Amino acid sequence: MRVSDAVMSGQKGSASSFFLLTFGITWGLQLPGVFAQRGLLPGNPEAYLPFVGLGIFGPIVAATILTSRTREKGAVKALFRRMLLWRVAPRWYLLVLLLPALLLSAGLALMNMVGRSGPITYLPTTGGVIMGLLISASEEIGWRGYAQPNLEERWGPVGASIIVGVYWALWHIPMFLGVGVPLDLMPVMLLLFTGGSLFFTWILQNTGGSLLLVSLAHFGAHLNNSHRALPLDTVPLLVHAIIWASLGLFLMRRQLALRFKHAPGP
Repeated sequence: MRVSDAVMSGQKGSASSFFLLTFGITWGLQLPGVFAQRGLLPGNPEAYLPFVGLGIFGPIVAATILTSRTREKGAVKALFRRMLLWRVAPRWYLLVLLLPALLLSAGLALMNMVGRSGPITYLPTTGGVIMGLLISASEEIGWRGYAQPNLEERWGPVGASIIVGVYWALWHIPMFLGVGVPLDLMPVMLLLFTGGSLFFTWILQNTGGSLLLVSLAHFGAHLNNSHRALPLDTVPLLVHAIIWASLGLFLMRRQLALRFKHAPGP
C-alpha cells in the first residue's frame, strides 16, 4: 500500500513549500548559534541554545501550517490522528524499537572481533530519552506525515523515500556543525538517512500509515545512536549507515524492482 493511499485528500499540498518552510524555521533558529560559536555573531553561544532547541520542531510546525491552509475541513486533525494508529500486532513494537539498535550493536561487535576497540552501544541519558521522544514525533509528522505522501503522487514510494531522506540529512547540517561534526561526513549521513527513510516507508506501508509506529522507529534510533561517538570516532556512523541502507533496500526491494522494471529505456 502506498503511504498516500492512507492520507486524506485534505492533507495534500506542496512538498517544496514544506521543505522551504521547514528549512527556513530550523536553519533560521539554529544557524545564529553556529555563527556565534565561530565568532561571526556577538554574545555567548550558549545564549542561542533555546533557539537551537526550538529549531528542532521545524518539521511539525511547517506541516501543521501548510495542512491548515488547505480547504479541507479537519485536515490538521486527520494528520495528527495518524499518531493514534496503534492497533498493530505487538511484534511491530518490538521490531521498530529494537531491530535497528540491535543490528548496530551486532555490527560493532563484529568490528571489535576484527580489531576495533570501542563500545558497541551508545545509549542516551534520561534527558536524551525524553528529547528523543519529542524529536521523533515532531520530525515524523513532517517528514513522513506530510512530505512523503505528497511526493509519492509523482515519484512513488521509493523515489519519495529517497528525496525525503536527502532533505532529512541536509536539514541536520546546523546541528552537525554545532557539535563539531565535519561536513565531509555528509556522504555517509546521506546513506544513513536515505536508508532510514526507506525503512520508515516500509513501516508505514505495513501499519496502515501509522505515524506512531514510524515515530517509535525513529526513537529506536535514538536508543542506540552512533552520532554520540562523533566527532572523535566515525566508525560507528559508517557501520550504522551501512546497516540502515542495507535494511531499507532489502525491505523495499520489491518496490525497487518494480520501479526499475517500468523505467523508460535509453
